[in-house]
Amino acid sequence: MADDEKTPDETTEEPTPTPPAAEAAEAEAPAEPAEVEAPAEVEAEKPAAAEKPEEPEEPKPEEKKKDIIPGADLEPIAVEPEARELSAEEKARLEAEEEEKARREAALAASEQDDEAAASRAPAKMESGSRFLATGKRKRSIARVTLLPGDGKFIVNGRELAEFFPRPLHQTMARQPLVVSGYEGNVDVRVRVHGGGIGGQAGAVRHGVARALTEIDAELRGDLKRRGYLTRDARVKERRKAGFKKARKKPQFSKR
Repeated sequence: MADDEKTPDETTEEPTPTPPAAEAAEAEAPAEPAEVEAPAEVEAEKPAAAEKPEEPEEPKPEEKKKDIIPGADLEPIAVEPEARELSAEEKARLEAEEEEKARREAALAASEQDDEAAASRAPAKMESGSRFLATGKRKRSIARVTLLPGDGKFIVNGRELAEFFPRPLHQTMARQPLVVSGYEGNVDVRVRVHGGGIGGQAGAVRHGVARALTEIDAELRGDLKRRGYLTRDARVKERRKAGFKKARKKPQFSKR
């Protein structure tokens, strides 16, 4: 028993012999190249590049197009409405309107011819220093007119006509008798007017100038009277009555 047991120091394994063919193959095989170690900096850059992927390029914002109204460049097409047949009443009305229009145009042309004939008449000669006085009235206005030989000055209350009557309507109204008779630019007019409003004063001046012209030339009376310049316009505002709101306006009536 003691002889069979061996201590670990004594037990040795014998190496297995290698065949000669294997030794020859190992001698003939070339030596493998040693692995090349990459530098530390390159190894550090590789993971960094792998961590940051390439970002896709953002599309550029498209420029806003100007607001263009669709169809702005198109030309409109004129569509003529279909003419409908007029009734007998409408035809009669249109004919009456045309006749009235023609009558008014004829009356206007006749009045223009009369004005030209009156204006073409030579004004009567006036002695130097002569004065022709007349009074004109309209509503509550009273105008005292004096005509003198001159070159057409028109003075109202010490002021020029355009300054006293700023509105062209009132200026034309005051000059109407002179224009019709042909004395515009041949006489000087001096007027003293008081009372009433601006429209009433213009009417009073026209009335007084027309009456003064008849003093210079009695033949002008027919033309001036036909146009109504010599007629005293008696129209005035109607007075208010007791119990009424205005001249004829009554208060509202309630039945219940």
